[in-house]
Amino acid sequence: MRYLTSGESHGKQLTTIIEGLPARMPLLKKDIDESLLRRQKGHGRGRRMQIEKDLVEITSGVRHGYTLGSPIALVVNNDDFKSWVNIMGEDPVEEDEKIRRVVTRPRPGHADLNGALKYGHRDMRNVLERSSARETTVRVAAGAVAKILLKQLGIEVVGYVKEIAGIRAKEIDTLSVQERFDISDASPVRVLDKDVEQEMMDRIDQAKKDGDSIGGVCEVYVEGMPAGVGSYVHYDRKLDAKLAGSVMSINAFKGAEIGIGFEAARKNGSEVHDEIAWNEERGYYRKTNRLGGFEGGMTTGMPIVIKGVMKPIPTLYKPLQSVDIDTKEPFNASIERSDSCAVPAAAVVMEHVIAFELAKAITEQFPSDQFPQLKKAIDAYREEIRCF
Repeated sequence: MRYLTSGESHGKQLTTIIEGLPARMPLLKKDIDESLLRRQKGHGRGRRMQIEKDLVEITSGVRHGYTLGSPIALVVNNDDFKSWVNIMGEDPVEEDEKIRRVVTRPRPGHADLNGALKYGHRDMRNVLERSSARETTVRVAAGAVAKILLKQLGIEVVGYVKEIAGIRAKEIDTLSVQERFDISDASPVRVLDKDVEQEMMDRIDQAKKDGDSIGGVCEVYVEGMPAGVGSYVHYDRKLDAKLAGSVMSINAFKGAEIGIGFEAARKNGSEVHDEIAWNEERGYYRKTNRLGGFEGGMTTGMPIVIKGVMKPIPTLYKPLQSVDIDTKEPFNASIERSDSCAVPAAAVVMEHVIAFELAKAITEQFPSDQFPQLKKAIDAYREEIRCF
């Protein structure tokens, strides 16, 4: 499985094409739309989310509610494009009009300057439109398709917020995936700990009042992945590495950790590794899950727990200093519409990029031309490793 995305922040539409999904898998538009709606929610979101009504159009690869095995194309239209036709349209414009709209002032923390240097763009609108987090809309759409596949194989994925601006939710290890989903989905900041919810919201409101932005930590929790998915035999087949890479590919994410992560560096080995046990009902399992469901680049069968660190959004209402690439004169970076905190929405994005990597790993390891064939293979494998 793989996918590509295309589209700009204020262009006509965003598109993703998914290849490698098994044939004969149930897939409905409403299931994708539900994920897109979740991405738009969250305390601290900016006005763009009030403009857009993100709904998917399935334009190929699905017939009568089932996948065909051919590439699936998903489209989300940008409602805001109608206000940007003159700026983002594909037709040529007069030279004086083009010059008037050129963006020559890079914003600190964005891709503007680096992208202009790489691709030779004197107009950085050509960079900032594609590098925008708006692209994550169709990454969520692709992940929603992957989540549908995983769910029908008994694998559930949920993302939520662990921390915002240093305000940490307490650890709650006893909740199931469904409980984590229900609690976080009802929270304006997508947090499991009700005791810190209002404090997080107040901190977001204060950041907005101050013209600033704040970041945080998201967590994704997965139940139902069988042991032995991934591989130890080569560096680029380690599934935990692929998950970490998918987290780091999300806009504004600057770190990833699995299980207790960096905390392992401050503990003894006896406090880090998970003892192995066995019983007839479960087969092999770990008494603890400090390694977050992974050993040797492979799943252990325990819940997968992975965190991602999101930096504060760099578009600020108290702008930082930069340099105009034409005049080389210093200036205060331009202010554009932005969120004061996008961590709750980012948790949904992270949930879906993780889901796609897991679905990809499953379809690589098991026969997957047809969905019934895949499900049968997974069920047989689970039984085999339980009795190993």
